[in-house]
Amino acid sequence: MTDTRPATPDSAALELGTRIKHARLARKMTLKDCAVKADCSESQVSKVERGLVAPSLAMLHRLAAALDTNVSYLIGERPAAGPVLRAGTRLISQFAHGQGGIQLERLDNAERGSLLQAHIHIIPPGARSDGQIEHLGEEVGIVLEGVVRLTLGDTQYTLHAGDAFHFPSQVPHGYENAGPEAARIYWVNTPATF
Repeated sequence: MTDTRPATPDSAALELGTRIKHARLARKMTLKDCAVKADCSESQVSKVERGLVAPSLAMLHRLAAALDTNVSYLIGERPAAGPVLRAGTRLISQFAHGQGGIQLERLDNAERGSLLQAHIHIIPPGARSDGQIEHLGEEVGIVLEGVVRLTLGDTQYTLHAGDAFHFPSQVPHGYENAGPEAARIYWVNTPATF
């Protein structure tokens, strides 16, 4: 796991940790139960719950799956006020992993029960997802800017601006910025797992 260790817990890390702990306790899960389901150590879960480490997006996704919820709930995203999300006002979440933080700009209104989710993934040079994730569903996207190396299972694809992809989410998948500039991907997945 790649994580960021704040000198002291900040309010965002504490809020995230509190939501994770609340979800775990609501499901009557021990730290060990959660760690086993999320494929990480008990100490990692404990540190995240106490706001001492910020989990990578991949770890956060595994925790959400272990807790039978989604990443949006854990990071405290709130639904947008209506069906239109104006440029410059959309929620952007930052995740620490790779050689930099990946940002996800929310393009849907984050309502619970939505069948799909849409984001723009903003990937700095050298940044990558923390390993591969897999889950039920389907994914489709297009590279808007930059060069991205998309890994599906054991196969890697180098995608440039204008290249698109579509695959079942059960295939382990991850990505990295393979170019010198920030990359942007318009990414849609269903069901809503983030």
